[in-house]
Amino acid sequence: MTVPQRVLVVAILASFVSFLDGSVVNVALPAISDELTTGPVTGLALQQWVVDAYMITLGALILLAGSLSDVHGRRRIMGIGLVGFAVTSVACAVAPDGLFLVVARALQGVAGALLVPSSLAMIISTFDGERQGRAIGSWTAWTSTASIIGPLLGGVLVDAFSWRWVFWINVVPVAVTLWLLRGIPSAAAEEEGAGAARRIDVRGAVLAAVGLAGTVFALIEQGRYGWASPLVWGTFAGGALCLVAFVLWERRAPDPMLPPRLFTVRNFAWGNLATAAIYGALYFGGFVVTLFLQQVGGYSATAAGLAQIPITLLLLALSTRFGALAGRYGPRIFMTLGPLVGGAGYLLLLTTTEEAVYLTQVLPGLTLFGLGLAMTVAPLTSAILGSIPATDAGIGSAVNNAVSRVAGLVVIAFAGVIAGGALDLDGFHRSLLVTAALLVLGGVLSWVGIRNEHVRDDASGATEAQAAT
Repeated sequence: MTVPQRVLVVAILASFVSFLDGSVVNVALPAISDELTTGPVTGLALQQWVVDAYMITLGALILLAGSLSDVHGRRRIMGIGLVGFAVTSVACAVAPDGLFLVVARALQGVAGALLVPSSLAMIISTFDGERQGRAIGSWTAWTSTASIIGPLLGGVLVDAFSWRWVFWINVVPVAVTLWLLRGIPSAAAEEEGAGAARRIDVRGAVLAAVGLAGTVFALIEQGRYGWASPLVWGTFAGGALCLVAFVLWERRAPDPMLPPRLFTVRNFAWGNLATAAIYGALYFGGFVVTLFLQQVGGYSATAAGLAQIPITLLLLALSTRFGALAGRYGPRIFMTLGPLVGGAGYLLLLTTTEEAVYLTQVLPGLTLFGLGLAMTVAPLTSAILGSIPATDAGIGSAVNNAVSRVAGLVVIAFAGVIAGGALDLDGFHRSLLVTAALLVLGGVLSWVGIRNEHVRDDASGATEAQAAT
């Protein structure tokens, strides 16, 4: 295996385990809440916190991780993240109660935050031109598949063993990735001169983490305590103030972890707006579909996972192809049509009744959504990362991944408001409408904001995207 091939495999595996853990847990949520019935966190609130505790720290610290990877080396930061992910996965697996599990999930998100920016930055540093586009397409296909295949893997583990195996299983791919990482020279993982004069934005990281934790805590717990409770409105106000302070600080910080200059690049700015809408829909839609199929439709955990396999197959089969097409014709049309097709898929799911008949009510909508997602993910990643210099690859990929994770955790935090106290049929239909609306918004934002700036005609009359270096 050549060094570039090893870099690509390591980048895919490291990101895969992080993305997988963000979705594999969904199908285990009913089993977790059934077993962990004591302590301060139980029921629907426990289900939301098991997902959002991970996403809060992942979303808040992934920006800091981008700076860390540029300053201290992408190979080193990835290694630390992999070890930390294995240790915290074991902690989740042995959790005695809901509160312990939530805390362990938050720590797992810290480790997961170290993996994704380093992965994409290593790809940007190793590949260029058309090879870079293909590599990003492969990375996108496999890592996006992780978010979809998670429910199937989780379902099999829950039904055959226990929900705790959802976390034990992480140790194997982490060990394989660490072994492969040893074969990559440090120089091959870095961009020459990248981050030599950069500093770590600790204040920004603290403000972002506290701000996200406070606002998400209020959104989740308002269902139990109500907005009149000082615990709810106090944490929401404190979190909101921290987020405002974070934005103000980043504008004058000597070396911000969220550089405002990146948002002066049109495709980067509009691409991240589209990312917020599209990935908010992706995470929320997967969350409610998985819960509804089990808690209302009566599916087993394995059946709920199998139900979403068509999405995985379409991503694997078509993501690289659509990435290549976006390189030839530009990303704008695919970033527009893909979310619209995906939104139509969720609207088609409105035919679902409490019986959740798979072949006639569930499969058509999920298949259409999978096609739309396959059209979207690789062009979206290429449009955003191809618009900034390779020296900003670490922080650029971190920003984009932070946007997607934060969007997911915020929309999931609203699950109780959207669906009501329990996810019944009416609540499921409202959730489908919100998911479809977010996807349509992502398509509209892409059409309005994205430009095919790097497309040119070559000697044969074809066109291809020129990735920025």
